[in-house]
Amino acid sequence: MHLFGRRILIASLLASASVVAPAFAQTAPAPDAPPQADRAQTDTGQTDTGQTDTGQTGPVAGEYEGDIVVTAQKRDQNIQTVPISIQAIGTKRLDDLNISNFNQYTQLLPSVSFQTTQPGSTVVYMRGVASGGDGNHSGPLPSVGTYLDEQPVTTIGGTLDVHVYDIARIESLAGPQGTLYGASSEAGTIRIITNKPDTSDFYGRVDGAVNSVKSGGIGSKIEGMLNMPLSQSAALRVVGFYQRDAGFIDNVAGCRSYLPEPTPTSCTSANGGVVVDNAAFVKKNYNDTETYGGRAALKVDLDSNWTVTPTVLYQEQRNHGTYGYDPKVGDLQLQHFFPEFRRDRFIQGALTIEGKVGNWDVTYAGAYLDRKTYTSSDYTDYAEAYDSAYSSVGGLAGYFYYQDNAGRTIDPRQKIIGTDHFKKTSQELRVASPVEDRFRIVAGAFYQRQTNAIFQDYQIANLGTAVSVNGAPGTLWLTKQKRVDKDYAMFGEASFDILPNLTATAGGRAYIYDNSLIGFYGFGRNPAVDPDDGRPYSATPFNAAGSSLTGVAGCYLANGQTLREAYRSGGDTSTLLPAAVSGSPCTNLATYTTTGLIPKKTEGQGATYRFNLTYKATDKVMVYATFSRGFRPGGINRRGDVAPYDADFLTNYELGVKTTLFDRLRFNAAIYQQAWDKFQFSFLGPNSFTIIQNGPNARIRGAEADANFSTGGLSLTAAASYTDAKTRNDLCARQPCGGEENPVLAVKGTRLPITPRFKASGTARYSVPVGTAKAYIQGLVAHQSSASADIRTFQAGTLGRLKAYTTANASIGADLSGYTLELFVQNLWDERAQLSRFQQCGTCSQRTYIVTSTPRTIGLRAGAKF
Repeated sequence: MHLFGRRILIASLLASASVVAPAFAQTAPAPDAPPQADRAQTDTGQTDTGQTDTGQTGPVAGEYEGDIVVTAQKRDQNIQTVPISIQAIGTKRLDDLNISNFNQYTQLLPSVSFQTTQPGSTVVYMRGVASGGDGNHSGPLPSVGTYLDEQPVTTIGGTLDVHVYDIARIESLAGPQGTLYGASSEAGTIRIITNKPDTSDFYGRVDGAVNSVKSGGIGSKIEGMLNMPLSQSAALRVVGFYQRDAGFIDNVAGCRSYLPEPTPTSCTSANGGVVVDNAAFVKKNYNDTETYGGRAALKVDLDSNWTVTPTVLYQEQRNHGTYGYDPKVGDLQLQHFFPEFRRDRFIQGALTIEGKVGNWDVTYAGAYLDRKTYTSSDYTDYAEAYDSAYSSVGGLAGYFYYQDNAGRTIDPRQKIIGTDHFKKTSQELRVASPVEDRFRIVAGAFYQRQTNAIFQDYQIANLGTAVSVNGAPGTLWLTKQKRVDKDYAMFGEASFDILPNLTATAGGRAYIYDNSLIGFYGFGRNPAVDPDDGRPYSATPFNAAGSSLTGVAGCYLANGQTLREAYRSGGDTSTLLPAAVSGSPCTNLATYTTTGLIPKKTEGQGATYRFNLTYKATDKVMVYATFSRGFRPGGINRRGDVAPYDADFLTNYELGVKTTLFDRLRFNAAIYQQAWDKFQFSFLGPNSFTIIQNGPNARIRGAEADANFSTGGLSLTAAASYTDAKTRNDLCARQPCGGEENPVLAVKGTRLPITPRFKASGTARYSVPVGTAKAYIQGLVAHQSSASADIRTFQAGTLGRLKAYTTANASIGADLSGYTLELFVQNLWDERAQLSRFQQCGTCSQRTYIVTSTPRTIGLRAGAKF
């Protein structure tokens, strides 16, 4: 379906929601029933009184966040009784703050930091557990797990940016959650809990917004929800959304020249070199994004004990341009020379079955996720960097063989076409004993299989067939691989009330992981015959880079030798084995056996554990101590000559307190120390290869706190964290360090990157009755200190630090009889909040790109509930 057609479909869904409302309103409940429009639910399907706006004046009944019900420990619990560091953002606060995406809600979560290059391409970290460089398709698994309801949606490529609308709450669980949540929850877990179908009545809502970005374009958003009872025991809930985020980065006119021209930005050919310009791609507001999709959930009560809830989510995101600007060119400006875009489409089908066997709760949660991304990226910086690096021998033209079929030197610039196709199946079955028992347990089994079909095509226009990747004229470098990651686990957690106010908890998770990678990477190999040699693949140049090591040279022959080995030993070079991954010329990343090529594998097994002691000093004060351990599986490097990397482990020691004072003030805090052993370290090595090694150990200390207070019409919230994360040993490309060929990249005591030392946010909202309406004014301030962009000392210096920033949002509006109208300002003082810094390749230090927050945005939003 074309994009225009999808827009019409979504708009029609939302319009129909408002049109059909009057017809159903005729069957509305009696006047003394609570307003349907203000219903919100927890993930159990029950009304969450902690998030229901009754429409009364003064403080909203139950708005106090201490009443939020969460399921962080696989049970329904008041957030103040859960003995872990957890923040929860409920329905009302998500709506009040106009939150719709990942970047917006993470500014409220003090323990969360992230790296991003553009919307939908984000890697999440918690409590400073970050070495940088993650998110590559052949890189480590994430250290933070993401769940949508009961199902994990963490993929190898990073976090799904699920559109936030009609969400019951977002839970952030800091620290290792390996007992209940497994491998990709080494440092923490983020859970997005949707509102569930409600069998009581028909109701819905429609919301829309329009905004203008300073130095940018116009954005808009329309969203809608319908809750439709089908019978006394079944209901359907449907959500639809479309959002356009305006661009604000300009692709301005520029040139690049390659030796023998005098300067890399010359626009005139004086010495016979190659000169190019980007006139065809000059555009203001280059980086706009469109996000659209929908979600549907069906709830069926089979009887008084058993409920079945199938759900489906579809979302597509289309990014145009790039989200990092080049400060050497200008503020919010860059010069790029090829089409740039990213399409990210995912669909998930899930099934949750909940019931009882006797007085024990039984839950099954299964899901299938299919995610496809397609990108086109400018890689001009690579040619610029290498032309300079080889200037002593005439640059690229003098050192490489970037030639067409007639042997003429061509424009050496590259663009990258890439796709990733993720598939993920997860199954979990668990049981829980009655929560009121003195001794109670949660136990279950888990299985997960995720795959990624990897395709990276580095293209040079008019590149000759003989120097291209075999079978792909114009391709300088090709990656075509299949990755499979499998996890199996048995888990359990038991709690015993030693005294009515003293509880001990112990849990464990036994796991097995089995990860593999197979396929092709690298340059081609000229298939022609050198007359002096007489064998295939002996003619020179071997490829455009003149490389005899990487690519087809490393492919396997029928006798188990590689092509390069046979060529050097005088053997037969004509019997390359067929490609294991369709679309590649042959296979150079595999394990050879006499029966054929099989994937390279790494396997492991072990156990994680958690011990907790909880003491309730009073009904309003609880303290706890936790000792927990999490892990992340090992994996395979895509370079066949680099060894697999091992699992890394995180051990956490934590003390926390949760208080509820005066029935108006909630204050929670925790202090912790974590030991991160042999952490996985991902970096761009020689020839811009992503390499993953196990680095040294790290020590992380920190504290985090959050508070909520409400009185009269005033509601205040605040959250803050302090993180001190350092290496405990020298970091080298290989551990242990030693020798001139393995120099120290970062000395002992180097701070871990990405995570700021200090992060804080606060919100204030004041409501007051104005006639029959309720008017309000609201503000949000978020601050974080500076952080290193890379753990390696030299690279951190070339990238520059992520600077400290403080941003603010403000809004004023009113609610009247189910209608809302609001004027808002985001990024009030137009701060350039630096979210990430990156360079295009391992040697491209001449240009650092800064991914920044959206400039000041002024908008109007309106909504209707029925």
